[in-house]
Amino acid sequence: MPAPDVAALLAELERSEPEIVDDARTAVEWLTGGDPLETVTQLDVCEFLWYTLPIKVAGDEPDHVAIAKALGRLLRLGGLDRYAALCRSPTTAQILRAYARSGDQAGSTAYQAALDATGVLPPDVPDLRWSSIMGPEELGAHLACSAALELAIVSGELELGSPTWKVRREALTRRWLTAPRAELGGDSWLHRVHGERLNRWVLGRGAVRRELAQPFEVRLHAPVPVPPASAEHLGALRWLLQRAAGADGLLLTRKHFLSRALSTEAAERFGWPRRHPRGESDVPVLGTLREVAEAEMGALCRTGRALVLTPAGRRLLDEPARLWETVVAALLVPTRGEHDFEVSAREAALMLLADGAAVTPAELRDRVSEVVSGEGWRSTSGHDLDAPLTALLRRLTAFGLVPPTPDLVRLSPSGQAAALAALRAHALRPRQYVSLG
Repeated sequence: MPAPDVAALLAELERSEPEIVDDARTAVEWLTGGDPLETVTQLDVCEFLWYTLPIKVAGDEPDHVAIAKALGRLLRLGGLDRYAALCRSPTTAQILRAYARSGDQAGSTAYQAALDATGVLPPDVPDLRWSSIMGPEELGAHLACSAALELAIVSGELELGSPTWKVRREALTRRWLTAPRAELGGDSWLHRVHGERLNRWVLGRGAVRRELAQPFEVRLHAPVPVPPASAEHLGALRWLLQRAAGADGLLLTRKHFLSRALSTEAAERFGWPRRHPRGESDVPVLGTLREVAEAEMGALCRTGRALVLTPAGRRLLDEPARLWETVVAALLVPTRGEHDFEVSAREAALMLLADGAAVTPAELRDRVSEVVSGEGWRSTSGHDLDAPLTALLRRLTAFGLVPPTPDLVRLSPSGQAAALAALRAHALRPRQYVSLG
């Protein structure tokens, strides 16, 4: 049965409790935005009571408590007892008190904790991490998934606090995101969200970058398959992990560098540029490989004077697809100390190289400079670009995705697949506030 009309409920409330009707009207206008009351979900009610009311609605703590109680009375008149109970719950009172007496940060922390406890907040799933800044499609998907979770909890399909409820909540969210929806013309919410994020990524800053990115909008919509030869191209990484998997790990020097013998072996085995190797620092690509495997992948760790394989590293060795995904992520995920400028430079370089074009390092730097200059970066001289582009080329070389030659850069077929997969992951990443505090 559809919920009663808001105007009729307000008229009934004015007859029975005229002293609270103005508060109720204020609350329901904020809550529904003029939509029918039957469209309201638990998430809507919680977000109004625990965020909108204390942050956006004028008044002090007693005013907000009164508005919450008036809304509860209205909802109860409409037969929405479960939502009405939220309005007069101790949780709502505690959150409003936290905002009023301890500030917005304390109130926001209490709000987030209470919202998590409801179980209706859709969790991140492997296909999608939710943004804190959502476009219309993502917001629609988020609300639809929340409504599905609410229904599952009310019906008993999901039991809050049970040993399996988080796993089942994730499975339900993923199913709801990926299933074709009649209201979307047979499309899925996941497809809609990905399309929205890709479009936003293509329409980034600068006409030169937009022109470069435009062809990728269609190419990146579907996941990029793992190339059959991926294990072969990741030979150097597998070799390093396997050497560290021995009983004693890899013995390090007193200053905790890889030994001269191992550095020489790596340079000769993989054809990496080197000086007369006296150690790790004379084979820069090896140093990059170790840094990525240890600091970013968590596949290696130092114990005393030995570099040993971690459980995460063992899983990477045992699961080639996981190893490939980890390598792809290392191409564009910001490294320690990097800023947006460096990431933009590496992103532009991968777009320029993704089709297998052969360029010299100088040509690549000039073309990347043109792209990032058009994005509005003030400082885009060749010197500024040296660090991020050198770091990227060393990673590509360490992973066997480009030939180890200093004079020409050209991605192998596996390298092209890695570039596309890295660009896709970067384009589909969630948008987050710099600070929620």
